[in-house]
Amino acid sequence: MHSVTAFGGPQGHLGMMMKTFVEKRRDVTKEELMEYVSFCQMLPGASSTQTLTLIGYKRGGISLALATLIIWILPACTLMGILSFIVGKIGPANLQNSAFQFIQSMAIGFLAYAGVKTFKISVNNLITQIIMLFSTIGTFLLFKTPWVFPILIILGGITTNFSNRRFPLKEKVKPREIRWKNIWLFVLIFIIAGYLSETARKQNWHDRKAYNLFENFYRFGSIVFGGGDVLIPMMLDQYVERPTTPKFVDNKANMIMIDRNELLTGAGIVRAIPGPVFSIASFTGGIALKKEGNRKQLLGCFIGSIGIFLPSALLVLFFFPVWQYLKKFIVVYRALEGINAVVVGLIWGSTLYLLKDVSIATINIFTIFNIIVITGTFFTLTFTKIPAPVIVLVCLLLGVLF
Repeated sequence: MHSVTAFGGPQGHLGMMMKTFVEKRRDVTKEELMEYVSFCQMLPGASSTQTLTLIGYKRGGISLALATLIIWILPACTLMGILSFIVGKIGPANLQNSAFQFIQSMAIGFLAYAGVKTFKISVNNLITQIIMLFSTIGTFLLFKTPWVFPILIILGGITTNFSNRRFPLKEKVKPREIRWKNIWLFVLIFIIAGYLSETARKQNWHDRKAYNLFENFYRFGSIVFGGGDVLIPMMLDQYVERPTTPKFVDNKANMIMIDRNELLTGAGIVRAIPGPVFSIASFTGGIALKKEGNRKQLLGCFIGSIGIFLPSALLVLFFFPVWQYLKKFIVVYRALEGINAVVVGLIWGSTLYLLKDVSIATINIFTIFNIIVITGTFFTLTFTKIPAPVIVLVCLLLGVLF
């Protein structure tokens, strides 16, 4: 249910996780969820995907973690893969759907709910208030700058280490097995993918695009901090801008080139579907191989999905057992307080950033509906037990009727 109703990107997903996995199912506590979120913010890749993978890992070990990962990404990747065929056949101009016009406003309501919930948990003294405010402003002003998120997290962790008041509880943490094979597999795949991709390029293999595509997305999934808003500009550079440079003018026959309008269409539609924003890789992979026939296009969808999410899973399942041990140390323990405050700031900064793109500045009927959806979503989540899927359905119905 979460995978088919979670709108709003990583920060918006947090509000739904709070509602579903903390308050309703009690799979994790609020404190555990915030710890998972903070930990995943420090890793590259899809943070909401990594957080959900950890919830599955906590409840059922590695097997449930992998099942959780697959269930979470499957609906979004399937929808975005289908979209690549639609765009390839009829073009981006015919993809507008009024049913989704209030989904962004609903996502802002979820963000605000997550901001309030996490504020109560993580911001409880002057220094965390300052960190949260600084992070909110930094996130809003530098939202599309790739390194703003890790820099804020590092600064937050350093800042709370200047205090000598907080000490970790002396409790025995049951050691977990460190899966060294995960990190070695991660590095090995990175090296092999790079070697095959470069060899395919130099020797101009017949299936060169497939090798290049996997290397591209595995690299993106390994280095992207900041979620889909950073991934999309990287794809624009890789597949739209770079092929037009003089270096590649005479060798375009078998390289991946994507029309700007097609890629931006996928970037827009991915906001209107539930699940991870990284699922745009399924769409981009399909579009990249659309001229090779339907079977190759379907292969491109699979390559994009696997390439982008595999690094996230390998990294989180390797580093989390290490993290469980490291957090006992006082430096790490104090850093957590600052990191949690930064996460709250990221949520509020993201909320403000999305608000500037929603029509609330001028007075008209559409403005009124946007305000109603934003505030209605927030108050429904805060004061009622109405499940998130019902809120999503109401907003979709409102979009159809309006």
